[in-house]
Amino acid sequence: MSKKVIIESTVKEGVLDRLLPFLETNLPNVRGFKGCLNVTVFLDNESRTMIFDEEWLSVVDHQGYINAIAEDGVMDELVSFLESIPDIKYLDRLDM
Repeated sequence: MSKKVIIESTVKEGVLDRLLPFLETNLPNVRGFKGCLNVTVFLDNESRTMIFDEEWLSVVDHQGYINAIAEDGVMDELVSFLESIPDIKYLDRLDM
């Protein structure tokens, strides 16, 4: 069973013009990582809330990706655009 991963954060004011190209460059890497099934990004411009709506084969796969970007500096660059460290939630799909 796949895992839904919801990552929520608040974008710093005045950085969206740099954040969007960063995401466009890096999202293909996320989507191509082992275990990633889907990634969609949502943004509320008024509150600057950004949500990554992701689906992964497992929590282990997602955490492998998080560890990889922590090691190569991508996580530090992403966090530099945010007011705080993103909140990550793992959810199970209920087949009803």
